[in-house]
Amino acid sequence: MKVLTGNDLKTGDVVWWTGSEWSRHVDDAVDAGERAEEILAAEEAARRVNVPYIIEATREDDGKVRPAHIKDRIRALGPTVRPDLTLKPQSPEAIDWVI
Repeated sequence: MKVLTGNDLKTGDVVWWTGSEWSRHVDDAVDAGERAEEILAAEEAARRVNVPYIIEATREDDGKVRPAHIKDRIRALGPTVRPDLTLKPQSPEAIDWVI
């Protein structure tokens, strides 16, 4: 699946395209499919997100979205230098998801 990601222009938060808006949670991301480039162009023009781009991802059997590249898996969890600022995982197995 093709997923759009970038950083929120106001807060700098990592965000994911939901099909109608941007979310801080990767599991809200939808498959942009063949329209990925078109959506990306429209979102760049709207200037709501800084440096949006398309990534490859898969949706796991449990519904969770897993970015293909480790860089984006790390981005999905939040900052790595201050654990108090990271997005809190929904399960203790979240660290296994990154690796």
